Amino acid sequence: MTEAKEAILLVGGKGTRLRPLTVHTPKPMVPAAGVPFLTHQLARARAAGVEHIVLATSYLAEVFEPYFGDGSLLGLHIEYVTEQEPLGTGGAIRNVASKLSSGPDEPVLIFNGDILTGLDIRALVTSHTVSGADVSLHLTRVEDPRAFGLVPTDGTGRVTAFLEKPQTPEEIVTDQINAGAYIFRRSVIDSIPTGRPVSVERETFPGLLASGAHLQGMVDSTYWLDLGTPAAFVRGSADLVLGRAPSPAVPGRCGDRLVLPSASVAPDAKLTGGTVVGADAVVGAGARIDGSTILAGAVVEAGAVVTDSLIGAGARIGGRTVLTGAVIGDGARVGADNELRDGIRVWCDAVLPDGSVRFSSDQ
Repeated sequence: MTEAKEAILLVGGKGTRLRPLTVHTPKPMVPAAGVPFLTHQLARARAAGVEHIVLATSYLAEVFEPYFGDGSLLGLHIEYVTEQEPLGTGGAIRNVASKLSSGPDEPVLIFNGDILTGLDIRALVTSHTVSGADVSLHLTRVEDPRAFGLVPTDGTGRVTAFLEKPQTPEEIVTDQINAGAYIFRRSVIDSIPTGRPVSVERETFPGLLASGAHLQGMVDSTYWLDLGTPAAFVRGSADLVLGRAPSPAVPGRCGDRLVLPSASVAPDAKLTGGTVVGADAVVGAGARIDGSTILAGAVVEAGAVVTDSLIGAGARIGGRTVLTGAVIGDGARVGADNELRDGIRVWCDAVLPDGSVRFSSDQ
């Protein structure tokens, strides 16, 4: 059997690094390439043969079910379990176990709600089945692994250790990191303690390894991006539109731009680099937008120049304003002739008057 019929999707995080995007919206529901990011993950799981998905929710849990319902529109059966108290990754997995119908030895796919990946899910399941592992982990290689936990493996792919973020060059024994997707033997899920926070990365996996369990790593170095920061989220959305990151859920053909049907874009506006213009958004004459996301109902006025930025729902960007690497919260108003650069964040409903913020070229 090379398919996992069931999956758990961990979508409970607060997304604090993504604020102000996540003030009103949980991170998995922030639109990427025209639909909530979670839609891409659900569609990819369905394409890999998954039929039943349990969403482990916590922060703003009430928004998921009204949007996805029972999952039938995506060809899935979706159920929802809300944590009352934060339980960590392992605790969240254990907390939803009662919703699973898989037998003790059957594979269950588990993945984090903030990773955009081209992982071959079926190949991970096949590797898990063939190796007879208790848990299989998707590993990816990164150039600089210092920000990640390292997962060295032996010649057969068997995991030999879990190493915390390395602090010295000597501690960097591998460039393989935990990429946030797993196959668990169902019985392993049932062995996680209940009723308290558990970290799968710091407690469950090292504990299994110490007890002699078989943990298998599969290195898959296709597209992989942690969408934890606004800059990464904007890039991930653009990569979906450009076709660099695969998803069956992009609502249109891949290319330089994705304009949702109810949006209005001036004929001489220039949209490039995987830019998304959301429902009912307006882009004025002569505006130039590159690699950016304009969410529903936002307005970019004439002559504005927007690069690698995200403009929240219902926000307004004044004429000739320049945004580079900026995040504008829902409902914010940035007046004309402003210049905002380099990771600046404007909070939801904030108002910046015309010409109030400028960067000189020598800064």
